[in-house]
Amino acid sequence: MSTNINEDNLPNLLELEKLANQFFKSAPGEDIDQFAQTEPLKEFNPVADYAGGIPGADGLPIALFGTHPQPPSLSGVGASPSAINQGNVINLKEPQTSFEDPALQSSNSSNNNKLPASPFSGSGLSPYNLNEIPYLQDRSFEKELQDTLNKINAAPAIPQLPFGVGQYAGDPSYYFLKPVPSQFSAARSTGASGIINPPFDVNIIRQDFPILKERVNGKQLIWLDNAATTQKPRQVIDRISYFYEHENSNIHRAAHELAARATDAYEGARKKVQNFLNAASVKEIVFVRGATEAINLVAKSWGEQNLQAGDEIIVSHLEHHANIVPWQQLAAKKNLKIRVIPVDDDGQLIIEEYTKLLNHKTKLVSFTQVSNALGTVTPAEQIVRLGHLAGAKVLVDGAQSVSHMPVDVQALNADWFVFSGHKVFAPTGIGVLYGKEDLLNETQPWQGGGNMIVDVTFEHTQYHDAPSRFEAGTGNIADAVGLGAAIDYVTQIGMPNIALYEHYLLIYATQLLKEVPGLRLIGTAANKASVLSFVLEGYKTEEVGHELNKQGIAVRSGHHCAQPILRRFGLESTVRPSLAFYNTCAEIDLLAETLHRLKK
Repeated sequence: MSTNINEDNLPNLLELEKLANQFFKSAPGEDIDQFAQTEPLKEFNPVADYAGGIPGADGLPIALFGTHPQPPSLSGVGASPSAINQGNVINLKEPQTSFEDPALQSSNSSNNNKLPASPFSGSGLSPYNLNEIPYLQDRSFEKELQDTLNKINAAPAIPQLPFGVGQYAGDPSYYFLKPVPSQFSAARSTGASGIINPPFDVNIIRQDFPILKERVNGKQLIWLDNAATTQKPRQVIDRISYFYEHENSNIHRAAHELAARATDAYEGARKKVQNFLNAASVKEIVFVRGATEAINLVAKSWGEQNLQAGDEIIVSHLEHHANIVPWQQLAAKKNLKIRVIPVDDDGQLIIEEYTKLLNHKTKLVSFTQVSNALGTVTPAEQIVRLGHLAGAKVLVDGAQSVSHMPVDVQALNADWFVFSGHKVFAPTGIGVLYGKEDLLNETQPWQGGGNMIVDVTFEHTQYHDAPSRFEAGTGNIADAVGLGAAIDYVTQIGMPNIALYEHYLLIYATQLLKEVPGLRLIGTAANKASVLSFVLEGYKTEEVGHELNKQGIAVRSGHHCAQPILRRFGLESTVRPSLAFYNTCAEIDLLAETLHRLKK
C-alpha cells in the first residue's frame, strides 16, 4: 500500500487514517478495543449550534469540543508514568513526558534507549520508533506508517485546529487526521511547534481546576468572577508545590544545587513570559507584584525623572483606579495635567476626541486594552500609534486582556505593557512589567536593596541593567514559577482557541441576559471581552449578588475599582459576571434562570 502526497506536499489523510487505525487495532490490550468501539460524535456546526441560542438537551452547547478518549499506552499493559511510583525527578522542560516507564522499554534496548512520548498525547505528532516495539516488528504496515508520520513532521506547518473541529460523524478515532472544515479556514492558527494540536474539551478542561468541584450553599460552584481573579489549574498548583518541595532557595549568586534549581526555574519563567508576549528580549520582562505595582513603578521611576510642570498625561474614561491614582499622585507632586479620553453610550472610546487631546505637551498616554468594568476592547494599536506621533510615551494596561486574547507587544509597540498573574490563571502576588529594553536601562530604579546592584560603596552605587535593577530584594520566586506554569497551560490550549470559545459564550450570555425583564446591560461595545455588567430594576446590586450566591454563582457586585466609568452611566455599582474558558452555557443558563426568578 502506498501513501500518495497531495498538492500541498502532505500525505493522503484517508490512507494515513487507515494506517493509524490498523496500527492501533493490531496492538494488544482490552483498552484498545474499547477505544476502537467508541460511539461516533456529533459534528459541531458553529452556525447551527449557536445561532438559535445554543444548548443541547443537557444545557451544554452541542459538541463544544471533541470528547475523544485518550488513546491507550502503546505498551499494552496500562502502565502510566508516575513520579510517586517511579521516584524520578521532573524534567521541567517536558514535565508531562519525562518519567521513565519500564513498560515502554524495548526488550533489546538499554536504559538510555527509551521510546519517546506518545504522538497522540497533545504535544504533537512525533512518531514512535516502531523498530523498538518488539510485538510490532512483524506488522507489514509498520514501515509505511513510520514513513508517513515522518513526512508529516517534515512537511510545512499544519495550522492548529480551532476548537470543535475534531468532531465528525462516522469513525470517531484519530480526529487529528480529519480535514479542516471550510468554515474554520479563517480561524486557523499554528502552534509554536508548527504541528497540529488536538482541540480541547471544556469538560476535560474543567477537571484541571479543583476548585470548580467546590460546593457553595449546597450548590455546585459557578465561578463567574474571573475579571477579579481566575481559578488555578492543578498544573499550576502542583508546580508551586514541587518548587517548595524540591527547589526552594533564594536565587542567583549561591553555588549550591537548590540555588541553581530555583534560579533556573525563576529565569525560565521569565523566558516563558517573553515568549507569551513576544517581547524582543528576556531583559524586557520585569517581575512585580501585579499590574498595580507595575504602573506605580513607571510613575515613580520614569515619571518622576522625566515629567515636568505643565506636562500632560492622557488616560481614558475606562480606567481602573490603578491606572488613575498613581498619575494623580504624580500630577499633584509635579504640577502636571491629566486629560481624559471620553466614551460613547456603548462604552467605546471616542478616538476623534482623543486626537484633539494630543498636543506638544502630551508626554504620556496610559490606557487599558480591555475595560474591567465594561469589557470594552480598545483600539490599542491605533491609540499607541497616535500617541507616538505626538511624541508621547505609551503604557498599556493588559490586566484584563492577557487571559482573553493573544498579545504581541512588538506589534502593539507600546513602551510599557503590564499585567497581573492572577488574572491569567497564575497565583496572586506576581505580575509583569514589560518595557522596551533601552527605555528600562535609561530609567533609574524606584527601590534600592539587594539583587539590583553591581557594586556598592558608601559614596556610590552602580545598578544592574534591566530587569534586575527593578527587582530589589527577594522576589516572589515560587509564584513567578507558577506564572510560568500558567503560561504553559494556556499556551497549550491556544490563546486563539480561548478567545474564540469565550466569544461564543459572551454572545450566548448577552442574548439570555437581554431577555430578563428590567435588566440593563452597561457596556455594549461592538468589540468586547467576556465581561457583562448590568443592573436589575428593583434590586440593589448587592441584593442580586446575594441571591446568585444562594445558587452557588459567584459574581462581583460593586464599583469594580472603576468608579469614573460607572458614573459616566449614572451608576455607583453594577453586577458583573465575567467569563473564562472553563465556563459553560449550562452555567449561564442558571444565571439567567435565577435572574428571571428574581423578577417574578
